[in-house]
Amino acid sequence: MSITILGIESSCDDTSAAVIRDGLLLSNVIASQSVHEEYGGVVPELASRAHQQNIVPVVSAALKRAGVDKSELSAIAFTRGPGLLGSLLVGTSFAKGMSLGLRIPIVDVNHLHGHVLSHFIRRNPDDEVPEYPFLTLLISGGNSQLIMVKNYNDMEILGATIDDAAGEAFDKCAKVMGLPYPGGPHIDRLATEGDAMRFKFAKPHIPGLDYSFSGLKTSFLYTLRDNLKENPDFIDANRADLAASLQRTIIEILIDKLNKAVKQTGVKTVAIGGGVSANSGVRNAVAAYCEKNGLKAFIPERAFTTDNAAMVAIAGYYKYLDKIFCGYDEVPFARVTV
Repeated sequence: MSITILGIESSCDDTSAAVIRDGLLLSNVIASQSVHEEYGGVVPELASRAHQQNIVPVVSAALKRAGVDKSELSAIAFTRGPGLLGSLLVGTSFAKGMSLGLRIPIVDVNHLHGHVLSHFIRRNPDDEVPEYPFLTLLISGGNSQLIMVKNYNDMEILGATIDDAAGEAFDKCAKVMGLPYPGGPHIDRLATEGDAMRFKFAKPHIPGLDYSFSGLKTSFLYTLRDNLKENPDFIDANRADLAASLQRTIIEILIDKLNKAVKQTGVKTVAIGGGVSANSGVRNAVAAYCEKNGLKAFIPERAFTTDNAAMVAIAGYYKYLDKIFCGYDEVPFARVTV
């Protein structure tokens, strides 16, 4: 008998639903929220209201595209956290209500686990997935972590950011350059046109495998401040070079710690995940590093780097196989570690 999982993701500002049957992806629908652009960041109250508007049509679209009737669902997987509490409440409440109506179980998914397990999303039965154990560099707006993945439910954080995450460094530096939110994609685009060696920014010296990006952000800000005193048009005249130099510095920080983790663990497989893994410079750098060191690299499709329900559905699928279900008394959580 087939196992069909509906996944629901509502942790931040994307409402998403996906359908997976026997481990294969049938649909993945995402509704993004443009309302936050004028504020330069996600406004939690507006996000939760948009989720309320989007969740029914998004789930309906996912089922329709998958060619699946709701009566065929085996379970509903939903993001329980971490994320914005109001946004999570919308997805959690919807999943519980639909579960009760259909009399099928619900499976709660850790959002970060979903990003790690995005490499197990298959469109075809012969699609390659990582073999355990493998090392994941999880990089997003809120998290920069090195995670040893021993199984779908057995993960160990080897290192994490002690302040800003890589995505925050991209977005905050983009903001002071006058770029629209979210700034990461704009930095990525400009970096292809600039000289990555033009500017030098501070790199933190943090022991072990932990990350820090606050010093880099401050160094970038001071570079702008000092040069604007001499030339009010400094940013406009050097925007591409600034973006390229910033991106190079962030990538060097990421790869340096990744290399240390590989040497410490002796892993042969490296994966990346999270929103920043959509960055072309990061993708190319990790692929080149793995090729140079004889490692197997797993770089996710860009569709699976941002918040999406396909990763929630595949994480829920593995929990369903082990009969790990969620009670109706469980509530969302805003913060957690893997």
